[in-house]
Amino acid sequence: MEQIPQDPYMLMSFINMKLRDEFPSLDELCATLGISKQWLIDRLAMIGMEYSKENNRFW
Repeated sequence: MEQIPQDPYMLMSFINMKLRDEFPSLDELCATLGISKQWLIDRLAMIGMEYSKENNRFW
């Protein structure tokens, strides 16, 4: 498993890259990487980001 960045800004960049290049949904990304979807949403909400299912990215 890849190391997940802990810094929220680096995490956002990492997750958006994975969503763009490898995963068609947030659910698949979280299942494959073994991370909690709610943890990820909460962590990125700390910096004002929210997930757009329509765009498959955080912004």
